[in-house]
Amino acid sequence: MSTSWIYLIVAGIFEIFFTIGLKYSQGFTRLIPSIITIIFIFFSYFFVSLAMKTISIGTAYAVWAGIGAAGAVICGIVFFGDSYHFIRIISIALIIIGIFGLKLSHID
Repeated sequence: MSTSWIYLIVAGIFEIFFTIGLKYSQGFTRLIPSIITIIFIFFSYFFVSLAMKTISIGTAYAVWAGIGAAGAVICGIVFFGDSYHFIRIISIALIIIGIFGLKLSHID
């Protein structure tokens, strides 16, 4: 796996963190969670920008957003008591399959 793909995965993980941070910041009305969220946003964008040096914009964005979306849903289920309806689980699986498909179809 190339460095750019590692950057992209790290960017996706930071996206999950900033999404959770948004919940805790309560619309940026709580100072410390808001500052932490802004830091996570910065690092997410920073790492996705590094990944886009060699990964096409469409692939990078789709993988970054997919990691963030699937991760946020999983964290919502595990930590916040969100619904874990069968269709939600299948939908998350489809996002993850799509991410793997984009990686497999990408020529480094």
